[in-house]
Amino acid sequence: MLRELCLEYVNLGGFKPWGSAVSAIEIALWDIAGKAYGLPVYKLLGGKIRDKVRVYNTGIGPAPAGFTPEDYAESARKKKNLPEGFKIFKFGVGFHTRMPVVIPNFFYGEAEEGPTPYLNRGHLTERGLKHIIKCVKALKEVLGDEYGLALDCGPGFSLQSALILAKALEPLNVMWLEDLITGDYTPYTAVEAFRLISSNTTTPIHTGEQIYLRQGFKDLIENNAVDIIGPDPCDVGGLAELKWIAEFADLHGVLIAPHGVLDGVIGAAALIQVCATLPKNFIAFEMPIIEPIWRDLVNGLPNPLVRDGYIEVRDKPGLGVKLNEKALEKHLPEEDDFLEYGWRK
Repeated sequence: MLRELCLEYVNLGGFKPWGSAVSAIEIALWDIAGKAYGLPVYKLLGGKIRDKVRVYNTGIGPAPAGFTPEDYAESARKKKNLPEGFKIFKFGVGFHTRMPVVIPNFFYGEAEEGPTPYLNRGHLTERGLKHIIKCVKALKEVLGDEYGLALDCGPGFSLQSALILAKALEPLNVMWLEDLITGDYTPYTAVEAFRLISSNTTTPIHTGEQIYLRQGFKDLIENNAVDIIGPDPCDVGGLAELKWIAEFADLHGVLIAPHGVLDGVIGAAALIQVCATLPKNFIAFEMPIIEPIWRDLVNGLPNPLVRDGYIEVRDKPGLGVKLNEKALEKHLPEEDDFLEYGWRK
């Protein structure tokens, strides 16, 4: 499973080029060890404290067609009716989207578009601030207090804009604001900026998906610079690293909601195993987008995978899944000798 992991997890940006390859190897080794001893990985990590793990939805179901409040409300209505029964949804707003390009006079800067995401950053105009608030209010009107609403915001906000937005959203009780200052494709963490925001608002502040290794989380956690961290097992260094970070965060009253939107089917299996073992500061993990073709490539995941917003933790060895070589062979180019030399020998 090692090569598939490496191909699936190598991404660009931030700390990720290093973390992805190391994480892939670490996760593959846990899988090998679990299958060698006939034990699920969660037992090798110290044992589970929950029989099912809560997940949250970012990219499953119809995304907003545009960036108006009506677009967000319509997407939320459709996502509420998904068969998986998600109870937490995360939507992108602000600099995490094309909002700065589409909405005129959104921020004090020249809007840019290019081959890499998150090019725009700066200070919100009053119009930009009010537009985000209208979109969040539209989401809350649909979701009410029965569903959790998290917001992926940046990176890109000025410190002042981030704090103004967080304060303005306090009455709406959103679950968190993610990556306001730094985040995707950012090789640093801006601890002091995050601390200034989180210590001056009751709106929970979240970051961490881009960080590689526990050292990148140390100052964020010890300074209570954020309320929630979101390490990705496929970027942070693997499952043991994520568990160590979760336990360290728990000692400091910091919550954890692991990232995982691009991790695919193997990433989902890994997240299930490690999240079953995390302390009670665990909220939910971000449900990876699982394409139908990916499901065919492995055997062992529950079907349906998500039920009422949770995934069952099974007792199968290793990560609980096994590569379907016959299904994979159908999708390989004729000259690809992956199965011949990467597995069978």
